[in-house]
Amino acid sequence: MTVPESTYRVQLRPEFTFSDAAGIAGYLRDLGIGALYASPVLDAAPGSTHGYDVVDPTRARPALGGEDARRELSALLKELGMGLVVDIVPNHMSVEVPKANKWWWDVLEHGRDSEYASFFDIDWERGPLLLPVLGDDGAVAELSVEDGELAYYDHRFPIAPGTAGGTPQEVHERQHYRLIGWRRGNAELSYRRFFDITNLAAVRVEDPTVFAETHGEVLRWVADGDVTGLRVDHPDGLADPGGYFRRLRENAPGAWIVAEKILHPGEPLPQTWPVDGTTGYDALREIAGVFVDPAAEPAFTELANELGVKTGYHRVEAEARRLVTDRILVAEVRRIAALLRDVDAEAARAAVAETMIAFPVYRSYLPEGTEHWAAAIAGARQARPDLGDALDALDAQVRAEPGGELATRLQQTSGMVVAKGTEDTTFYRYTRFAALNEVGGNPDRFGIGVEEFHRLAAEREAGHPAAMTTLTTHDTKRSEDTRARMAVLAEVPGEFADAVRRWSARRGIDEPSLNLLAWQTLVSTWPIEPARLRDYLDKAAKEAKLRTSWTDHDEAFEADVAAWPGDVMGDAELASDVEAFVARIGKAGYANSLGQKLVQLTAPGVPDVYQGTELWDFSLVDPDNRRPVDYAARREILARILQGEQPEIDASGAAKLLVVHKALRLRREHPALFRGYRPLRAEGPAAEHCLAYTRSADLAVAVTRLPVGLEAGGGWRGTVLPLPGGTWTDVLTGREATGDLATLFDRYPVALLVRGDA
Repeated sequence: MTVPESTYRVQLRPEFTFSDAAGIAGYLRDLGIGALYASPVLDAAPGSTHGYDVVDPTRARPALGGEDARRELSALLKELGMGLVVDIVPNHMSVEVPKANKWWWDVLEHGRDSEYASFFDIDWERGPLLLPVLGDDGAVAELSVEDGELAYYDHRFPIAPGTAGGTPQEVHERQHYRLIGWRRGNAELSYRRFFDITNLAAVRVEDPTVFAETHGEVLRWVADGDVTGLRVDHPDGLADPGGYFRRLRENAPGAWIVAEKILHPGEPLPQTWPVDGTTGYDALREIAGVFVDPAAEPAFTELANELGVKTGYHRVEAEARRLVTDRILVAEVRRIAALLRDVDAEAARAAVAETMIAFPVYRSYLPEGTEHWAAAIAGARQARPDLGDALDALDAQVRAEPGGELATRLQQTSGMVVAKGTEDTTFYRYTRFAALNEVGGNPDRFGIGVEEFHRLAAEREAGHPAAMTTLTTHDTKRSEDTRARMAVLAEVPGEFADAVRRWSARRGIDEPSLNLLAWQTLVSTWPIEPARLRDYLDKAAKEAKLRTSWTDHDEAFEADVAAWPGDVMGDAELASDVEAFVARIGKAGYANSLGQKLVQLTAPGVPDVYQGTELWDFSLVDPDNRRPVDYAARREILARILQGEQPEIDASGAAKLLVVHKALRLRREHPALFRGYRPLRAEGPAAEHCLAYTRSADLAVAVTRLPVGLEAGGGWRGTVLPLPGGTWTDVLTGREATGDLATLFDRYPVALLVRGDA
């Protein structure tokens, strides 16, 4: 099996192609990267900026350079001794531009008689396929027949053979599909989709034929040695994730395979999945969490309550999930409820909805994970005692037929309810302390302790040592450095609360949760361009679905939110106050960034570096985190480091690049050092401010945590880190290391130690 020493994620798009990726391959090799990790590379919807909207899985995307450029990139990476990991999307395909997807076009043209009719998860018993593309009123007056196709503005649809003739309306009524108003999609859709995105139609990869057709090209690249690893997007949407991974492993026995599985704290990865691990959100929660001071929880709860932000996490989460089942995924819930036998339709719908709302994890994998299913049923009973009979019937049918359609569809959809309700709604409503509001995170738990971190790291080394670890992805709510500076707020909760009161009185946002989120975001990204912050707050407001949303707009509120960044930064006194506050926490933020990065790069697992984050990166949620990366600047800094420079910790981020480069090079050139895991415990009055461990007997890592409290307490004050016998050298500085932490950390707040001549 080809397990990379590390990966570097790049976001391919028409403006950054296979050839552009080849152009940075040498830089990545010099940085210390083991494998280039690419966003989806199969042909995607016209103009796609991310590639998750695949339209043709049988060819490399022409807009990225096509097959020739893909092969050239693969050949170069092989020459450099690097691997290539690609992101694959088995759950869905784009149908936004019907003609771009030949399979979907054929289904629209021939209906159930199409050779591709079984490729998509369509409920054919409900009649013609419903396509929610029309305007608010659902009017079809704009329909016309052009060149043998049915046209609606710039959208085109095929005309079934033998049905042409008559008015456009008459032609429309004779097709295998019906164009309906877009608002009807959530309630009436007759095909499964990706979450609530109607232009992403679900694919039935549980069918061996569909699997072969959708995976054949990528698996050919694996067989040829061009692709060494696969990252699998959203497996929870599949009918049988375990069966899918077993088939994938059979067809790619030597590939490194990681699953984008979001694990709840304490939830194990299903044992029957033949994968190397997750894509690292569990590691993110643990690494970021150990740099948060749990003592700040009461102060942040008090501030949130004072401002009117709800602080009952589970109640907020349940409300958000119920909004998803009752307003967004209505069609999916109804389709599942119709499969429940001998139960009134409304009672069945309510029972299905309440069960998914109560899921303690994203989904179960029956017959595995029966405790999660039982917990969901129990939670539904507690919320709705009146549904006892319906829940009894649901529980009995699912347990009796764990591979049946009811159990399968309910499990596929529960993950959608959790993701939309929790990640995409609750995390923008429950804004008490936003650094915890991360994919795979638990905002109700205020950080983790050092001993818990050690336990979890040791478990990863024992169970999934080749799992990916990450701090930033294209899906994170904020980048690692934004989160690291935000974590400092937990060390100055009183000062921050006073500042928020002062700032809100001068220019607050008239929605409490967004107001608190806005101030946390402003200080953690300062100095951010007003336009970037405006776009972020617009998205946050719409995702929260409190005062406005993507579909039902409050124009006045949106205008006020859009004006907020400019108003704040244009108010000289207010902006100066914010800037002074940031200056007081900035140094500690840098320390957190360096600490969490060194831990991620050296702890158990395969570390991924998201594009550009080898320097400071104060990004927010997508699309902000997909902005172009200045590789010329990074090459120039790396060149200086290769010549021996040890940069200062300043706004340039060069110190972070030093840490990334030194750790990655050591990991690539001496992989045997990165085996095993044992805690190292500091001794002395400031011991709690040091997180340290060994990997092999000859590698030790030590980092500073809670730096504000450390300084306030008078520094290290004789605290020592007892190192195993022998001479140790700090790879970052080249100096002989000492166990005296004041000396060890006098240059950088982190240390990467190697014993002897190892």
